[in-house]
Formats: sequence, structure tokens, C-alpha cells
Amino acid sequence: MAAAGRAAHLIVDSAPYLFQDTVAEALLGERAAELIAYHREFGDHPVLSGTRAAVTTRSHYTEARLAAGFDQYVVLGAGLDSFAYRSPLATSTAVFEVDHPATQEWKRELLSAAGIDPGATRFVGVDFECDDLATELAAHGFDPTRPALVSWLGVAMYLTESAVTATLDTLSAFAPGTELVMEYALPPELRDERGRVYGEFAIPATAEQGEPWLSYFTPESLTALLERCGFTAVAHISQREAVDEEVWRRDDGLCPADLCRLGRATIRA
Repeated sequence: MAAAGRAAHLIVDSAPYLFQDTVAEALLGERAAELIAYHREFGDHPVLSGTRAAVTTRSHYTEARLAAGFDQYVVLGAGLDSFAYRSPLATSTAVFEVDHPATQEWKRELLSAAGIDPGATRFVGVDFECDDLATELAAHGFDPTRPALVSWLGVAMYLTESAVTATLDTLSAFAPGTELVMEYALPPELRDERGRVYGEFAIPATAEQGEPWLSYFTPESLTALLERCGFTAVAHISQREAVDEEVWRRDDGLCPADLCRLGRATIRA
């Protein structure tokens, strides 16, 4: 659904684009037409327009952080992320896609079917129930002595707070200067009206599919957790703030919703 949202943004919404994922449609393969058709027909629905805004703003912001000088990029819960197959930055960045082995096998089949060369992408298969993330990354060439950018998008809200904490504890052992961009869900009282409506549709829908939202943070509570785990919280970024303000001066119905935010934090020296 995230890949479909990124693909549909270039088809359903008008310029200026929040983010241009030129590979997502091809990566979706035979399901592309079906999934994008929902956006074509019902693109103004709060869930569909909200999804497009969420997945494009978070990708724009996170990939822009790579320009700060990181040459290692760890994508936690990579899913159908396409950075490694379209961004010029990928040629000078070691990309480590971390996901469940079964998900990665499915993705590699989709890449092959689309004729997309994965190049030097490191597929790090991790079952978080039994595998050690740091060990698996090192086995695939990750250098823990050099700072990295770690993206953790569209995942934390599906985990318990204890599972979130365990992952942050693991990441805190990475080199000082490593930066984390983590998407997290706001509790109901902090959502704006558009976020409230989006959440009322989206959260029950994902629960019905067996993926309930399990954790919610305020900026203050996430900052406290990050600091306990060895990070310095740098910023909390809303969808509106994740892209240039002028991009929101639009003639279509795409609007930011304050349901989830991005927390950006750095590992302390």
C-alpha cells in the first residue's frame, strides 16, 4: 500500500510533487494497475489521500537527510522501498535493506520480474523474534564504527513500546553520529482534524487485516525514551514541515494530516 501511494502520487495528484518515486509502479508488477486504480477512482478519500501524503513526505524528508554526508543507509522494515534502485545517492551509499526473509524473497522476485537490477543492495533478512540485528548487519558488510543513517518508517506503530525500546537499544550501539529517522503515531488528543479523520478510517482497517496499531507517543515521551536509549532527540517533524511549505500551495486535494510524525535523533558520543 505504501508503494502504491508513492506511485499513485505521480498519477493522481498534480505538480508540484512532494516526492517522485519513479520505480514504485514497476515494482508493484501485475498488481500496479489494480492498486493505483483505487487512487484514481477514490483519490479524495481520507485514507487514500492521507496515505499518499504520509508516504511521500516521510520519504522526501528521510532521503534528504542522506545529503548530510552518510555513506551507510539502513532501512528497517524496508518493504518495497525503492531508494536503492532510483536515487543517484545510491551509487555512493551502502544500502542495507532489513526485513523478514520471506518479505525479502517476495521483493527480489518482484525486482526480477520488473527487470530491475538490485545492484549492490545488501538484503539483510532478520526475524526480530530470534535474530540479532547488529550481528546480521555486520555479516552483510555494515561497519559499526562509521556513522549511518537509519530509517524506520511505517513500522513503530505496529510494535509494542517494549519492542520499540528493544530496537532502539540495539541501534544505540551503532557509531556516535549515527542518525535515526523514526515515524511514530500520535495519541488521539494531539491529532489535528484531518489526522483524526484519517485515523478513524485507517487504524480500524489495519486492525481488521491483523495489524493493529500498538504504540503511540507524544513528542515528549518519545524524546524521553530516545534519551534513555542513548540518543539526543534533534527534532519532531510533522507532514507539513517535512517538505518545503510552498509545495503545499496546491490546486488538488492533497493536504497534510497530523496523525504521525517523524522523530529525528542522533546517537550521543
